[in-house]
Amino acid sequence: MMFNILIAEDDEDIVKLIKLYLENEGHSIVHARNGQEALELFEKERVDLAIVDIMMPKMNGYELTKNIRLTSNIPILILSAAQLDSDKILGLNLGADDYMVKPFNPLELIARVGALLRRFYHLGASPVTLDEGKIVLGELTLDTHQLTLEKRGQPIALTATEYKILVMLMKAPGKIFTRMQLYEEVNGDAYQNDDNTMMVHISNLRDKIEDDPKNPQYIKTVRGLGYKVEKF
Repeated sequence: MMFNILIAEDDEDIVKLIKLYLENEGHSIVHARNGQEALELFEKERVDLAIVDIMMPKMNGYELTKNIRLTSNIPILILSAAQLDSDKILGLNLGADDYMVKPFNPLELIARVGALLRRFYHLGASPVTLDEGKIVLGELTLDTHQLTLEKRGQPIALTATEYKILVMLMKAPGKIFTRMQLYEEVNGDAYQNDDNTMMVHISNLRDKIEDDPKNPQYIKTVRGLGYKVEKF
C-alpha cells in the first residue's frame, strides 16, 4: 500500500537518501526544509507519517511534533543528531512514536517506517474485541475500528505508539508482557532499544488514563518482568 510521507529536514543529502529508499518502497514524499513549512504542508496535504528533524529553521522538530499532535495521531519518527537520553525522552514525551540518531542506517529507517505504518494502519484489521470493535476495561473503552480511547465517555488523545501498547495490554488483561514483546508489537520486528524509551511511553499512558499516575490502577509494573493491565 502506498502512503504519503512528510519529511521535515533541511539537509538535502539526507532528504535525497530517504526519498530514494521510500520511493523504492512505493511511497510518495512531501518535503519541507523547515518546521513552519512542514506544518503548512501537514495542514494542506494528506500525511500518513512524518519523519522529523529536530534542528530546523523557523520551527524546530519539537515544536512541529507538538503542533501535529494537536490535531492528529499519525506516526511520527524523529531523526536527529541529538543523542542524549534527555533529547530522546523529550521527543517521546511530546508525542513522537520513535527516535533515531544520525548517522543512521537507511535500511533500518525504512524498516522502522514500515513497522510504524503497518502497525498503525492495520492493527485494527482483525481485533479481538467486544461490542462491535470495542474493548471495555473498567472505565476505559478502546475502539479498534476508530482507533480511539475514551474514559467515562471522555476522549483521550493517544499517539500511535501509545495506542498500540494499550491495545496489546487491554486485549489480554492479567497477562504480563516483557519490554521486548511490547517493542515487537510497536515496531513489527525485535530490535535493541533502551529501557528508558518504553518507560516514557508507559509513563505517558499512565498520565492520560490513570486518576493517580503514581498509584496506577490499570497499567501495573511487574518488577523484573514487564507490564500488565489489571483485570476488572
